[in-house]
Amino acid sequence: MINVSRTLRVNDDPSQPKLTRAQMWQGLVMKAENPVPFVESMTASTVVERTRDGLVRDVISRGEKMRERITFYPQHKVVFERLQSSALGTILNEIIEDEKGELCLKFTFTLEVAGIAPGSAEEKAYAETIGTSYQMAVNTTIARLRELAREGSLAAE
Repeated sequence: MINVSRTLRVNDDPSQPKLTRAQMWQGLVMKAENPVPFVESMTASTVVERTRDGLVRDVISRGEKMRERITFYPQHKVVFERLQSSALGTILNEIIEDEKGELCLKFTFTLEVAGIAPGSAEEKAYAETIGTSYQMAVNTTIARLRELAREGSLAAE
């Protein structure tokens, strides 16, 4: 089982628009609805079902078709549960404050990869690769949200 968690400050560059929790939340919902503009490895996404508190979507990431159930916890977190993929498990995107009260985006994934032995060197290498990839996706997400904020496409409150 692969467990990786990273926390990134959202407003660490004073030359960039300062994002609010509300804007971060809007962005995470947008990313759940259509991750293609936010995640470089995703090339297609289709919402196949809407639920009271989320949705189910099919995505293509790195050429692999995946199905995910997404649950929204407004203003706090989005939970992605992989239902169909070679790597099953959960991914969390959480809006938190660090010990200094700074707005952060924390992402955590817990995945089990088919065909890779738990605890093996192969699993550790996969975890490093995917950890780097997910961190890039989070950086891209924050950058995209800053663009949307500059354009006035995200409400501040």
